[in-house]
Amino acid sequence: MFVDPEHASASGRTKPQRHRSSHREIADELRSRIRSGVLRPGERMPTQAKLADEFGVERGAVRQALRILQSERLLTNVSKGSPATVAAVPGPARPPAGPAAPPQPTMVGLAPRIAAAFAAPHVRIDALCLTSVSLTLAIGEPLRQIHAGRLKPAKIDVRLLLPSRDIDLAFPTPVAADDGGLLHRRWLAQRNAQGLVLRQNLLALCTTHGIDVRVSFRALPFTPPVKLYLLNGAEALFAYYTLGRREREIGQEHVEMYDADGTRSMLFAFEERAGQRDAAFVEQSRLWFDALWETISSDLVLTS
Repeated sequence: MFVDPEHASASGRTKPQRHRSSHREIADELRSRIRSGVLRPGERMPTQAKLADEFGVERGAVRQALRILQSERLLTNVSKGSPATVAAVPGPARPPAGPAAPPQPTMVGLAPRIAAAFAAPHVRIDALCLTSVSLTLAIGEPLRQIHAGRLKPAKIDVRLLLPSRDIDLAFPTPVAADDGGLLHRRWLAQRNAQGLVLRQNLLALCTTHGIDVRVSFRALPFTPPVKLYLLNGAEALFAYYTLGRREREIGQEHVEMYDADGTRSMLFAFEERAGQRDAAFVEQSRLWFDALWETISSDLVLTS
């Protein structure tokens, strides 16, 4: 969790062992309570005095945290004398996670979770996939929310692991005869085009909104049989690429191929706070992604 430097040292209060939260940490915790339903729409928040005592801070830090949540349209009446109220429609809705959460097609399950992740001050997204089509589409809504002034992240870090252009892909691949590299060229053009659009749209936020944005790509020496999205280090979304026999018209040619529709892959959601099982899956997914990023992957340069 992010900690402001000015709050990193001992607070000097009468309880020296108590951690003194920053206003961003307070906002993160209250946001989590709203998202999880602990604080319900229309419910009054605790008073600023009670929140200040709970987090071991002055009321000024609480007011800063409440203003952040008001800017995200999670709270109303923050500037009035009475306690703030949880907004009737508290921002982007995140579907449930954990063992009871049903899997959903990628484009149904991914978009709302990406939008919810962008409510954090520091947005961190790691993705491993065949192309970045689903991620590029899913990020469209939070980008619109940022341009509308409803989301205000301070920093965005995105890392993508994609197959290298130099490998023979396991899929898409022709069913029978050699296609002369037609499918590989089509996949490569899609990989590069989607990655360039994603990077351009995110980096534009540096100029338009002063957001610190970093987008990095690395190339894998294999075709990933699964896709993985890690959101803010606390949530893992996992799906299998399920192959099928398909027919496509590419240019002037009719091609039979084995391929997967990644936008329809069923996405399973695991959240760190949903219990020991989910927390272990999120942690192991982070370790697996970082290991691939730091070892056998290589530099990836996108070209139009």
